[in-house]
Amino acid sequence: MCGGGRATRDDARVERVALVAVLAVVAVVVAYVIQRRQRPPAPTATGYNVPDHVDRSDFARPEAPWLVAVFTSATCSTCAGAWDKARLLESDVVATDEVEVGARREVHGKYRIDGVPATVVVDADGAVQASFLGPVTATDLWATLAELREPGTLPTDGCDHGV
Repeated sequence: MCGGGRATRDDARVERVALVAVLAVVAVVVAYVIQRRQRPPAPTATGYNVPDHVDRSDFARPEAPWLVAVFTSATCSTCAGAWDKARLLESDVVATDEVEVGARREVHGKYRIDGVPATVVVDADGAVQASFLGPVTATDLWATLAELREPGTLPTDGCDHGV
């Protein structure tokens, strides 16, 4: 019994200190998790540019009411597919133009095109009315042009089409 009571008190103090330390660590972790959840995500920059206006004289048939231009590269595996879909839109009112970087580097530079394929749908004044970065489906491209040329063409009930 000699000194037995003191060891018990020391053990109780060590347990209390350990408990306080564990609770402090838990509080710090909880505070960190809450802070991370409240912080908005950092903005993500794609680094790819699409013009919002073009000089129609830089492209085929500037007198046409509409232009679909596809900025491409000969080394891009998806560019050919984007151009194949766009060129089918050629008509009296729609000019189509493939702007391949090797053949027309100055046009890519002028409009700061740094990612291909980049497809733009442009009105008679040169304003880009729609754009697509990367591969585009024929349905999306054709429907976008149809809606721009004649608003109300696309059904709106139950659809999420946006131009």
